[in-house]
Amino acid sequence: MARSKSNIEHKRMRRSFVFSFLILSVLSSQAWGSWWNDSWGYAKELTLDTTATGLPIDAPIKDVPVLVRLHAGNFGYFLDLKADGSDLRFIGANGLTPLPFHVEKLDPVNELGFVWVRVPTLTPQSRSNIRFYYGNPTAVTAADAAATYDSNQVLVYHFSEPGGIPKDQTANANNPLDSTASTNVAGFIGGSAHFSGESYIRLPNSPTLQVSPENGWTLSTWIKFDALLPVATLMEQVGNNASLLLAAENNEIYAQLTAPDGTKLETPRTAALDPGVWYHLAVVISENRLSLFVNGTEVSYLETAVPVIDGQTMIGSAVGEEGFSGFRGDMDELAISNVARSAQWLKFAASSQGQAAALITYGEDVSSDSDGGVTESYFLITLHNVTVDGWVVIVVLAIMAAISWLVMIGKGIVIGRVHKDNAAFIKKFGQLSAINVHELDMEDSEDDRELGQSPLMQALSGQHEHFQSSNLYRLYHVAIQEMSHRLPKAAGAQAATLLLTPQAIESIRAVMDGAMVREGQKLNSQMVLLTIAISGGPFLGLLGTVVGVMITFAAIAASGDVNVNAIAPGIAAALVATVAGLVVAIPALFGYNYLGTRIKEIHADMRVFVDEFVTKVAEEHS
Repeated sequence: MARSKSNIEHKRMRRSFVFSFLILSVLSSQAWGSWWNDSWGYAKELTLDTTATGLPIDAPIKDVPVLVRLHAGNFGYFLDLKADGSDLRFIGANGLTPLPFHVEKLDPVNELGFVWVRVPTLTPQSRSNIRFYYGNPTAVTAADAAATYDSNQVLVYHFSEPGGIPKDQTANANNPLDSTASTNVAGFIGGSAHFSGESYIRLPNSPTLQVSPENGWTLSTWIKFDALLPVATLMEQVGNNASLLLAAENNEIYAQLTAPDGTKLETPRTAALDPGVWYHLAVVISENRLSLFVNGTEVSYLETAVPVIDGQTMIGSAVGEEGFSGFRGDMDELAISNVARSAQWLKFAASSQGQAAALITYGEDVSSDSDGGVTESYFLITLHNVTVDGWVVIVVLAIMAAISWLVMIGKGIVIGRVHKDNAAFIKKFGQLSAINVHELDMEDSEDDRELGQSPLMQALSGQHEHFQSSNLYRLYHVAIQEMSHRLPKAAGAQAATLLLTPQAIESIRAVMDGAMVREGQKLNSQMVLLTIAISGGPFLGLLGTVVGVMITFAAIAASGDVNVNAIAPGIAAALVATVAGLVVAIPALFGYNYLGTRIKEIHADMRVFVDEFVTKVAEEHS
C-alpha cells in the first residue's frame, strides 16, 4: 500500500515538473517570439556566440561596438530595406530594448551593408540573441553614431564617406583639419583611406585627443602596406614637451617616445608585416607602459614614464622628423580612446571585425504575419536568397519543364490510342484467309466491295472510322491503293485468281516500308524536346549554380565576412538552380524511356504487319 502511494506521489511530481517546464518554455518562447512593433514587416535573428565554436572571450565585455556585415550570402532581402537604411532597428535579447547603432555603408543594389551596433554586455561561454527589424516604408532613421560608442571613445573614422573626407562618428566632433588621403571604396570595412607616401590626415589639436598617461590612451586601426617600405610614418603626435611616433622600418612596426628632456625611447620592432595583408594595429599607453598590439596580441612594449602629449597629430606623415617618409598603403577604422583599452578588448575588436569573424551567426528571417515570430521554412528562405541571374535560369528551366510535360502527356495520349486501334485492327486482320474472307463480320459498304477487287482489298477497306489512330490500318490502306493500280477490276473468285509479278509485290513492300518510315517519324516527332530537357536541364542548372556561387563569393570578398554562416545561405540559394535542372531532367528521362519503349513496340508491330501482309499478297496473287 505504501508502495502504491509512493508511486502515485512520484507520478504527481513528474507531471508537475513537466507542466512547469512546458509553462516556462511557452513563456520564454513568447517573450522572444513577440513582435517588437507591428509597423515593421520583417526581422532577422543574430546570435552572438562567445563559446568555443564562436569567438571565445575570457571576461565580460561591456558596451562594445559589434560590426554586422550584410551581404547576399547571409541576407537576401536588401530590396525590402529602405535605400538609406532608415527603417533599420536593432532590438536586444529581451525583445524590447532598442540598441544604439549606425550604418557605415548600405548598398541594396550591390547587396552590401556594414552596420555598427552597441551591445550592452558580452559574457564568456554564452550565446545571446538580438534582432534587427526592417521593412517599414514610413520609418524615419533612428541611427545614432555617437551613442554606438562609449564615452571613452573620442574619435572614430570609418573612411566610407562619399566625399572622401572622413568624419568623426563620436560625439566629440574631432573631424580632420585637412586631408589629402584618397578614398579606396574596397577597404577592409567599407571604404578605406589610401596614402600615397605624401598624403596625410591632420587631426585637430583637441583636448580629448591628448595622450594622458594618468587616464590611459589607445589608438587602433587596420593597416595594409602597399610594399616593403624602408621607413614610413603611420602616426605622429607632437606636443610642446614630448612627442609620440608610430612608424615602420622595413614593415617592422615600432613606437618612439620623445621625453621632455629630448631622450628618445623605442619599443622593440615587431615582426615584418607582409604587404597586401590587412593587420589590426593598436598602441596602448598607460602610466608607465607603452605597448604595441598586432591582431589583438601584444607583440612589444616599453616600460617607462609617459608624459602628457597634447599637440598636433598627423596620420600617415611626420610633422617635422627628418629621414621619415610618409606611409604608402591603406588605413581603415581609425579609433582613439582616452583610456587604456584592455588586451581582451583589442583582441575582440581584431577578431570580431576581421574577415574570419565567427562571433555572429546569421539566423532566419521572420515576418510580422508569421504568428509571433514563427520562422519561414528553409525552402522558402533559400528561394528568397536566390539572385536575379538564378531566377532567370530557373524561369528558363520552368519553361523547359512545361514543354517537356506537355510533350510527354500529349505523346502518351497519342501512343495509347495507337496501341488501342492497332490491337483492334490486328484482331480483324488476323481473321483473314483466302478461303473465308467473305464470311468476316465486317461492316463493308457496297461501294467498297465494288472498288476492291481482291479479297485482301475488300476485307478491311472502308474501315477508317473504326481505326482512326491505327498506323497499321494506314499501312494497309497505302498497300491496297498500290494494289488497285496493278490489279484489273474483277469480283468474287475471279479477283482471287489474278496474278502479281514478283516485282509488283516488292513494289508494294517498298511503298509500305516508306509509309512505315513516315509513321515512325510521326511517332518520334517532338521527342527531341525531351532529349533537350534531359541533357540541357542539368547543364543550365549548373550554369545558374556556378554564377550564383561566383556572386556569393564576390559579395563575401567585398564584405570581408568569410565564416560558414556567411557562405551557406548564398551557396544554398545557388544550388536551387541545379535542383531545378534535375527536376526538369529526371521526369523527362523517365518519360522518354517509357515513350521510347512504347514507340519501339509500335514500330515492331508495323514491321510484322508489313511482312504478314506482303506474305498474304504473295500467297493469293503470285
